[in-house]
Amino acid sequence: MKDLTPPRSSLDPIEIASRDEIMALQFDRLRWSLRHAYENVPHYRARFDAAGVHPDDLKTSADLSGFPFTVKSDLRDTYPFGLFAVPRDRVIRIHASSGTTGKPTVVGYTQGDVDRWGRLVARSMRASGTRPGDIVHVAYGYGLFTGGLGAHYGAERLGCTVVPAGGGMTARQITLIQDFRPTTIMVTPSYLLNIMEACRAEGIDPRKTSLQVGILGAEPWTNAMRAELEGAFDMHAVDIYGLSEVMGPGVANECVETKDGLHIWEDHFYPEVINPETGVPVADGAYGELVLTTLTKEALPIIRYRTRDLTCLLPGTARSMRRMEKITGRSDDMIILRGVNVFPTQIEEQVMAIKGLAPCFQIELWREGSMDAMRVHVEALPHKGSDEERASLGAVLKSRIKDVIGVTADIAVGVPGTVARSEGKALRVVDNRSE
Repeated sequence: MKDLTPPRSSLDPIEIASRDEIMALQFDRLRWSLRHAYENVPHYRARFDAAGVHPDDLKTSADLSGFPFTVKSDLRDTYPFGLFAVPRDRVIRIHASSGTTGKPTVVGYTQGDVDRWGRLVARSMRASGTRPGDIVHVAYGYGLFTGGLGAHYGAERLGCTVVPAGGGMTARQITLIQDFRPTTIMVTPSYLLNIMEACRAEGIDPRKTSLQVGILGAEPWTNAMRAELEGAFDMHAVDIYGLSEVMGPGVANECVETKDGLHIWEDHFYPEVINPETGVPVADGAYGELVLTTLTKEALPIIRYRTRDLTCLLPGTARSMRRMEKITGRSDDMIILRGVNVFPTQIEEQVMAIKGLAPCFQIELWREGSMDAMRVHVEALPHKGSDEERASLGAVLKSRIKDVIGVTADIAVGVPGTVARSEGKALRVVDNRSE
């Protein structure tokens, strides 16, 4: 793979500033954000008052732990515009979640918010190895989902040529990649796997494409998945993190030269990690739930948002800003199977470790009498097509899951194409358990 380390002269000065400079800027912006929320959003004023705190109580950044959390239900309860801190006519963009489990969560942006978002995605892309003038293939979904437009505006801000492909229509994606020769693709890791398989089915070697960088996000993925994709495409696979409630993609990003965790852009977001059971902040290096506070958002300031993503905070390396470890699980994605906590990424790691299996899977849960049961659906590679070979692969996977994770799972090893493919975020778990 090509060395794509960005020249130090191209970085924003704050990316390589001293910790003292970063923390001083954070504190000033944190005070502004708390006051902005308190003075302009009745919901926050009521929550702060009920908790007995006021923006003036923030004497150091550590005092933020005394302020109440924001959770997803707060956005649903104030649907659609109840958390906006500016007049509606200053909101130039609205995004929203799918709302498949109830009312969607709605987020808004001023012109300043959109400009900052574009700059942060551009910063993230530069950290990933993308350069001005590169062609960028955006295969995230467009529309109310923040992925497509967030990536698009960031690529334009960086000075790239954008191919707004969107999700789906995999054959067309491959044609565009072959004809336009992009150097960067922005896509979910599960859909890039789908593109990889479709290339091979058409007799196209993914390593012969023009792609040098994959900026992958919107779902948890493992370093085993990174190795698979980097080997398949001969490109750098770099993690980007974001969530619509806080901004969208570009809250944090890995640096291509280290790939050792995602640097949080701390000049715009204040991170904490808390014990998910008690809500108490934990020390850097300890695992827990990521909590984010926006420092510069105008339309929708977010104070102490519980992301449900599980990680830990680490010192900076390639940048001065702190890193968070790669997100490999969410507290609300965790499966509790007969008393054992299981995350889909743990299953992914075991699937990826077995040479004869395709890098795709789906977990099925159901009730067996009074007990929960789990089946993992996987596929054998084409050269492992006999019943005996598939049975052997299933036995190996069953043993690895039992030995490493500590649960017993049924394994269904199918022929190629039997596991549902993703054209966006992967559906990793099908829960058929009755209430």
